[in-house]
Amino acid sequence: MPATENTGSASSLEAKVARLRQLQAGGRHSELLRDAEVLLQQFPENRDLLLLAASANRHLLRIRESLVVLDRLERLQPRFSLQHQERGLCYVALKDSPNAVHSLLRAVNINPALPMSWRMLEGLYRITEEPQHAEMAAAHVATLKSLPGEIVTATSLFSDGDIGPAEQITRNFLLRNGDNVEAMRLLARIGIVRDVLDDAELLLEGVLTLAPDYRGARYDYADVLVKRHKYREANEHVRRLLEADPANPDYRALAAAAAVGLGDHEMAIALYHELLGEMPASPDVKLWLGHALKTIGHVEEAIEAYRAAAAVRGDFGDAWWSLANLKTYRFRDEEIAQMQAAEANPVTAVADRYHLAFALGKALEDRGQFDRSWDYYQHGNALKHAEGGYRPQTVETNTRRQIEVCTRIFFARRSAWGNPETGPIFIVGLPRSGSTLLEQILASHSRVEGTQELPDVPRLVLELQGRDPEPEDPRYPGILAELRPEDFRRMGEKYLADTMAYRTGKPLFIDKMPNNFRHLGLIHLMLPNARIIDARREPLSCCFSNLKQLFAQGQKFTYSIEDIARYYRTYLELMRHWDRVLPGRVLRVHHEDVVSDLEGSVRRLLDYCGLEFEPACIEFHRTNRSVRTPSSEQVRRPIFRDGLDQWKNFEPWLEPLKSALGDALELYRDQPRA
Repeated sequence: MPATENTGSASSLEAKVARLRQLQAGGRHSELLRDAEVLLQQFPENRDLLLLAASANRHLLRIRESLVVLDRLERLQPRFSLQHQERGLCYVALKDSPNAVHSLLRAVNINPALPMSWRMLEGLYRITEEPQHAEMAAAHVATLKSLPGEIVTATSLFSDGDIGPAEQITRNFLLRNGDNVEAMRLLARIGIVRDVLDDAELLLEGVLTLAPDYRGARYDYADVLVKRHKYREANEHVRRLLEADPANPDYRALAAAAAVGLGDHEMAIALYHELLGEMPASPDVKLWLGHALKTIGHVEEAIEAYRAAAAVRGDFGDAWWSLANLKTYRFRDEEIAQMQAAEANPVTAVADRYHLAFALGKALEDRGQFDRSWDYYQHGNALKHAEGGYRPQTVETNTRRQIEVCTRIFFARRSAWGNPETGPIFIVGLPRSGSTLLEQILASHSRVEGTQELPDVPRLVLELQGRDPEPEDPRYPGILAELRPEDFRRMGEKYLADTMAYRTGKPLFIDKMPNNFRHLGLIHLMLPNARIIDARREPLSCCFSNLKQLFAQGQKFTYSIEDIARYYRTYLELMRHWDRVLPGRVLRVHHEDVVSDLEGSVRRLLDYCGLEFEPACIEFHRTNRSVRTPSSEQVRRPIFRDGLDQWKNFEPWLEPLKSALGDALELYRDQPRA
């Protein structure tokens, strides 16, 4: 293969890699190595070329050269199972059993669908007279033999991150062969990675119908339920798993995640401490423990847990960002240097890099180094935006359809539909708009339950949209016109029943899911007596605060100036519509007004909710409750003005944001008519 040949396109490179694999299959290892080395001059970080070169060197008995190539590959792809398998085969050739076993175990721990690794492990364990381990490896060999070859191949591809080919093979297999529990489970796991959780849930329900004793599938199902915020259902499946295997650390970690979702943080913390007693070097468990401690206000202990997680793995971006996200933590010089080195390292995973970038943005902002801070915020946003796939047109289409469907006449014809319960208080708006402060104020009242950002309304919307919604012609909200009074009453009853898991019996409770502003028509129809509060913040301040915030999930519109500005303008447009067609239904509260006149704002909030004034609402920072949002530590301090004008420190770089916001800079102060 001549070195001058144009290999720029991905398809051309794939064809050349395929040809190298043919050479490998034909035993032409010298030719393979020569051509691979030519291609590596142009593609020095290509995973497949490096693996093929290492394999060719091993077959040519150039074991040391093969190990050098594998060292290079491991620096680039530390979780690529086949490079660990190839390393194990090199050590077998060197008759180095301990290192061979170590490498092969690393391979199968990443990718259990490696028959060669399991066969080699079985042989090595028999040589070293470890019969129990040999039987374990033999059992894995037998299991893989019992599975269809396509599913073994697809599972191996999935484990190494080749999601597209794995999905294609699995779907084709199911089309030809019908229900197969392993194929269905694998397709569900692919759905989880792709964040298509409703499909994954349905597939795993099907697997458990066919094979109710399949623990692996039940674990995946419980995990999906946690990810979909169905914590009560998840808890039931975790309970069944723990009855079968009470010592299993994965089951106990999932039980802790479900407990966090249900607000039982003490149980979660106990489980995390228990797990750390058995796995003291686990950075993930340390991180989860830190999150639970932060939520209940044990900040110093949370800091200790986060720092311990970062000490175990220096490039653990989530641990560093969790420290920054406390908003009160100040990084030391050596910590900043460590984060900068990890972020700049090309082998650091993308997710770790954007976590580190946001953490560095906050660390340098706190030091007044605003130019360098902005560079890191921009870098983190660019990395996160590239992975997101956010389409602003989807939100704008929904807004247009809400305005077309939910007219004043539409609501007048449906007066007093739904469930008449008066308990829910919905706080809506944009993230970082002061909604957590309003929640903390109201939750300080003796008659109000503070819950969290409840997923129940978005879940109802997903059910109304149906499977595979058409972005340009969505079923929702048009379907609202087809529903009967009993449908809305039933949805209201379901909402109230499902949210009971987060409540302790107080007459009023808060649902602080900010994006519910898009669904106020649905909320009004199913719960016509619920209170609705629009938490609004000055657009530059709000949008800038979102641009420097890395969210745990969702909120994909916050990772570019254009997207956040378009979202803010769409929010204003839709809220103006609700004001027109449901006059007096929404109480608008401006964050700047709360900061400048706390008592007046508190009395206005309480009056709207039909509550007597209680001094505890002024002393909101003394209220002891769990808070899961990024503002958790800010609302545990007295009110402060510092955050109102933080954007001004970055004004030299915010002209594009001002331009994109346009007249929203003035219109945001509109007040609804009584």
